[in-house]
Amino acid sequence: MLGVVSLVLLLALVAWWARWLHRRLAVVNGAPRWARRLSLVVVVGGLLLFVASNVAYRTIDPAPLRPVLWIGLAWLGLSWYLTAGCLLLALLALALRLLRRPAARERLLRVGTPVVVVLALVVMTVGAVVAQRPRATAYDVGSGALPTGWDGARVVLLTDLHVGVVHGEAWTRRAVDLVNEQDPDLVVLGGDLVDGRERFTGPDLAPLADLDAPLGVVAVSGNHEIESGDAPAYLERLETLGVDVLRNEHVVLERGGDPLVVAGVQDEIGTGDLAPDPDAALAGTRPEDFVVYVAHEPRQLVDAVVSVGVDLQLSGHTHGGQIWPFGWFVPLQQPTLAGVDVVDGVTVVTSRGIGTSGPPVRTGAAPEITVLTLRSTAG
Repeated sequence: MLGVVSLVLLLALVAWWARWLHRRLAVVNGAPRWARRLSLVVVVGGLLLFVASNVAYRTIDPAPLRPVLWIGLAWLGLSWYLTAGCLLLALLALALRLLRRPAARERLLRVGTPVVVVLALVVMTVGAVVAQRPRATAYDVGSGALPTGWDGARVVLLTDLHVGVVHGEAWTRRAVDLVNEQDPDLVVLGGDLVDGRERFTGPDLAPLADLDAPLGVVAVSGNHEIESGDAPAYLERLETLGVDVLRNEHVVLERGGDPLVVAGVQDEIGTGDLAPDPDAALAGTRPEDFVVYVAHEPRQLVDAVVSVGVDLQLSGHTHGGQIWPFGWFVPLQQPTLAGVDVVDGVTVVTSRGIGTSGPPVRTGAAPEITVLTLRSTAG
């Protein structure tokens, strides 16, 4: 019963918002009839297309529909910027009304509304272009505990590929080529590689078999693999591609005669066999081991992990906020947004990721693969 009430309230809120935005775009500023009709198509038609797109890519093969899905998902970003701009105009118009300046208020709405629309379209266009241009972001990460044999090792973190809904195999190939250009010793796949059902999207991961790193490729699950309902199939496919999937377990790698532990956990939303178990992932590690802990979300750095003596955590998930200004709100949920931070004494590297979730645009958070050069600061 509570679920039904919540759904009804949500639908009522969405309907109120759609009516409010349509009125702000085309009614209160006295727009011509064609503009009113266009506004109705954008607001209501876009909303319906967005809902349909979300249902479609989760249930059927998205490949033939990608242009339509792109538009449907992009609508969410456009509607956000239209809403923000119209809200600002509404507040300014209210101020002018209180100041008893009706002529100024009318000019503001007549001129300001088209400006809001143009700016929203420009921002979305730039964001769409930026989202298609991933780059490598490099950091030096130093630690006195790092074994000398690992000094200078290059670790590439590739996360949040989100292949399937708006990108196919070519996007995976592009990511693999970018990773291989960095000449990595080790590649870490940080989860959320896919969107959609495995039988449709799984084949798009095939280029991952060409990742070239002498110490191998390891991976953990992300929330999107689990939310798809096909996480076991996705993880098994990764293993057929030569990826070492860490299901609450660790591997010991050796470089220059020195060992290093890489431990990985399932994403925090997993249940049953997919539930995260940091204790199991770190079981058997020694206090003197240098431990790299791979978890999709930065906040998976729990007390149990810190107490074991993890030296470095690698994560993704945040997308760096992806769309401005939502990066401001990520710290309400996660201990870090992007880059290199120290959390509870542990160095945490969070990648903005290479793909997109929801709107296929990035504003203020460019896509990246993260390249770490490990440095021994002993002595």
